[in-house]
Amino acid sequence: MKKIQGITESETTRKQAEAEELQNYIGETVQMHGFVYKIRKMSDFAFVLLRTKRAVVQCIYSAEYSEFPLELLQEESAVQVTAKVIAEERSRTGYELQMLAVEVVSVPEELSPIVINNKKVDTSIENLLNYRPVTLRNEKERAVFKLQEGICRAIREFLYEERFTEVHTPKIVAEGAEGGANIFRLDYFGEQAYLAQSPQFYKQMMVGVFERVFEIAPVFRAEKHDTARHLNEYTSVDFEMGFIESFEEIMQMETKMLRYVMKFLREKYEQELSLLRVVLPEFTEIPAIRFYEAKELVAKEYHREMKDYEDFEPEEEKLLCELVRKQTGSEFVFVTHYPSKKRPFYAMDSKENPEETLSFDLLFRGLEVTTGGQRIHTYPEQVEKMKARGMKPEAFESYLMMHKYGMPPHGGLGLGLERLTAKLLGFENVRYATLFPRDINRLTP
Repeated sequence: MKKIQGITESETTRKQAEAEELQNYIGETVQMHGFVYKIRKMSDFAFVLLRTKRAVVQCIYSAEYSEFPLELLQEESAVQVTAKVIAEERSRTGYELQMLAVEVVSVPEELSPIVINNKKVDTSIENLLNYRPVTLRNEKERAVFKLQEGICRAIREFLYEERFTEVHTPKIVAEGAEGGANIFRLDYFGEQAYLAQSPQFYKQMMVGVFERVFEIAPVFRAEKHDTARHLNEYTSVDFEMGFIESFEEIMQMETKMLRYVMKFLREKYEQELSLLRVVLPEFTEIPAIRFYEAKELVAKEYHREMKDYEDFEPEEEKLLCELVRKQTGSEFVFVTHYPSKKRPFYAMDSKENPEETLSFDLLFRGLEVTTGGQRIHTYPEQVEKMKARGMKPEAFESYLMMHKYGMPPHGGLGLGLERLTAKLLGFENVRYATLFPRDINRLTP
């Protein structure tokens, strides 16, 4: 025994093995904890699958060496297993665990209403989400969110290397960054407040402090959409950078970031990629096309009538991505210079054509995953655009403070984490890539 800050560390604790390290313990006896995932009884032995925090490990029960009755084990019981690691060429891992002893830590009170230990949870999306605390225990379901973790890790690593500072901005705000009716109102000690639609105002303010900032955090949209692409609470990956010369610098930064993410996933998350059979995109550059040119191209190539001249229809996004992939091989495409009418009041208008903004969307496999662009950074220009839109600048006094006291040219973006995850994994519904979805029909679990 040895003492660490008054806590006794036992030999048992020090021998606790992780599933990812078992190949290093062949011939040794180890202890592992986890859940009994599945029991497959054979004639004179049984396969016991143990679900650890990242892997599912195959154990062998046999009366020849197991010092406990098989009946002691129950699926979804939490157990501490003592086992010998044996080399086994027929196993895909190259080893198997001979169960010697087991301590049952807890047992479930009821059987799961959903079968979770098959390759896929074969149920409706409603049941999948209604029983989320249980269905997430499925090996593939939880792998989705392990990959999502990997995306966030990679983004953080990349942005730190690019000298961005991570910030944490308020989610209860006095005014909406995007405006409009899609904003959740709440009573804040007698005053009207809102849930943040975006960290936009604050990340712009912090450009004046740190120059380059980012945040990975929830945002809230009170949109009454019930579609496969919309959520009322989602995770936004935001970054903002100052002293830019063009909004294209933001697009270049995102391209580098996404390349880093794909490389990181290949190196660190091969296990989950293989399990989910994910095909990651390979690219060096991402093609860009202006908004009106993209609209005209889709209309011409697919013989479609152009109806909405100010925004993309979801079907147009899919067709444009299909066309770009055929012509360039890229599954990503930037669409630039969106109409000013469809962009927020802080978007900088083009000097050549004030009807267009220096902004962009990034489309991936048929879906918009990012919106970004250059912001207005001078006080007179920002106030003028607010007044032109019928807004009251005095209502945005704290936001305009940064403009009044000096800001550099800057811009940034917001990327939807769940949308990117869904498209990487080939999901048509963003809810499959959302841990606990919040939409117009769902507030629990």
